[in-house]
Amino acid sequence: MGLTLAQKIIQSHLLSGEMTAGSEIGLKIDQTLTQDATGTVAYLEFEAMGVPRVKTERSVAYIDHNTLQTGFENADDHRFIQSVAKKHGIYFSRPGNGICHQVHLERFGIPGKTLIGSDSHTPTGGGIGMLAMGAGGLDVAVAMGGGAYYITMPKMLRINLTGKLSPWVSAKDIILEVLRILTVKGGVGKVVEYGGEGVSTLSVPERATITNMGAELGATTSIFPSDEITKEFLKAQGREQDWIELKPDADAVYDEVLTINLSELAPMAACPHSPDKVKKVGEIGKMKVDQVCIGSCTNSSYRDLMRVASILKGKTVNPNVSLAIAPGSKQVYTMLAQNGALADLISAGARILECACGPCIGMGQSPNTAGISLRTFNRNFEGRSGTADAQIYLVSPETAAASAITGVLTDARTLGKENPVEMPAHFYINDNLIVPPADESEAKDVEILRGPNIKEFPATAALPQSIEAKALLKVGDNITTDHIMPAGSKILPYRSNIPYLSNFCFGVCDKEFPERCRQNGKGIIIGGANYGQGSSREHAALVPLYLGIKAVIVKSFARIHCANLANAGIIPLMFKNEKDYDTIDQMDELELPNIRTEIENGTAVLVKNLTKGTTFEAEAVLSERQRKMVLAGGLLNYTRENSGK
Repeated sequence: MGLTLAQKIIQSHLLSGEMTAGSEIGLKIDQTLTQDATGTVAYLEFEAMGVPRVKTERSVAYIDHNTLQTGFENADDHRFIQSVAKKHGIYFSRPGNGICHQVHLERFGIPGKTLIGSDSHTPTGGGIGMLAMGAGGLDVAVAMGGGAYYITMPKMLRINLTGKLSPWVSAKDIILEVLRILTVKGGVGKVVEYGGEGVSTLSVPERATITNMGAELGATTSIFPSDEITKEFLKAQGREQDWIELKPDADAVYDEVLTINLSELAPMAACPHSPDKVKKVGEIGKMKVDQVCIGSCTNSSYRDLMRVASILKGKTVNPNVSLAIAPGSKQVYTMLAQNGALADLISAGARILECACGPCIGMGQSPNTAGISLRTFNRNFEGRSGTADAQIYLVSPETAAASAITGVLTDARTLGKENPVEMPAHFYINDNLIVPPADESEAKDVEILRGPNIKEFPATAALPQSIEAKALLKVGDNITTDHIMPAGSKILPYRSNIPYLSNFCFGVCDKEFPERCRQNGKGIIIGGANYGQGSSREHAALVPLYLGIKAVIVKSFARIHCANLANAGIIPLMFKNEKDYDTIDQMDELELPNIRTEIENGTAVLVKNLTKGTTFEAEAVLSERQRKMVLAGGLLNYTRENSGK
């Protein structure tokens, strides 16, 4: 029996475990990336390990999230990250160089290599045949120190692409169709592997759009084969030597197979407030639009923005629409300036933003009150834009540009003849904003620059024999890490200040939650299905840890957040019978009388509802390794206790 493409890369990087779906495996990691919203804490964790220099083939620190400098906090964090990078062997991508996933695809990604990043959209690298996965910052720190990255061996989902996209239909419409079919829970525990004759019709940027938004499926990662299209992209980047051919065996066996005929697809839109609430643009109709934002790590490539420029050329943005465009990298921005496309965008009335995540992470460009905003981004969670009652729709660059001109949601197929964009034979290459680290002989003299906003890591302690605490919060299904730990321009600058961040924990759901935690000293959270979907931000675990949360009991978890909870020493528990969720009310007094023994033995966890006089069982969602971590009080404690063993 042959291997899938993902299984081949896993097999060549396997350090521990068996390649049996559902079992824990440890992987050798070749490359890592961080961004500045998660990187500060990740590097604090790396420092705590006492490893003098990273042991990966390539580690890169990007500044792309917290670039709006309304105070000293972001600038201080950038200096801290740059000094850590210089000292410990990490390449540093300066502010303005671009979004981590776009730049990494252009300059560093290599087919067949493993990559983890402290950002959930790291699977973008799957567009060139990498096994690229989002992870918590602590997992990235461990990998930089030479440790394995542990995941549950995923199942394999094959998506066969047949046919060819019609004019004005794009890669964004492909992944929106996949989300419509599978939902935000459909990829949990799976690698999504694309194949079929339709793959050869898609450029690397188009493939990267699809693998990027695979994160919204809850998938471990998504991946395309490395073929002649990949080779031409790397050659155009001056990196042909990095190319190898990668494809699944002809007799590879997949757990599931889905076929999508590209010829049948139409322009799509994800409606508020979830990436899987997908409808055809034509079904929604000519809805008035207030704002259009084009960019993000999903749709800010040279190809995407050249498509937009071809639509806007010689036209003017509707007077009732605010159009903002953020190129994904300095490379893209420079090429648009050189060929005149930037002038077309500016002339049409677009507001050109810096090469950064910007509006996607809530860093500026919040819509007007109750505004309708079309965005080429990957997430449209409620409140993520910075305007609580905004209605955010996720669309392709083509739909976005057409709608910016008309002022209403517009099917780009009404524009007439399409002007195809050819991929360049040579990209503009200038890596002057990527700072290499000091060599080992100079590194010892590099000073780490710490600003006053950087606070200590939350204290952890070994798991006690029993836990008695109130259910301080009860929430429903599909709670995102944006619900748990919101982003935005007012909050992101404090990502290295956990005490201050704690004031905003679950602010979208219940603004009184932080104060209840302080009054009670400790607590338990009750949640529904797919708890913790979305961003990989470990702050969604670290802040509850700081607030005294001891356990989270839910119907099911999203992969990265579940791992982050265990890393922080918070026990991730799943109802054995989902109906028990309905028997608990917020503020019920709960007891886990034998929790330490049950975690040690890997047995069911007994939970007593002292308020109701009832009991139920839960299952700890932990591997044998994670059980030891939780017993020690989290991954940092566990690493310290086992250093040198």
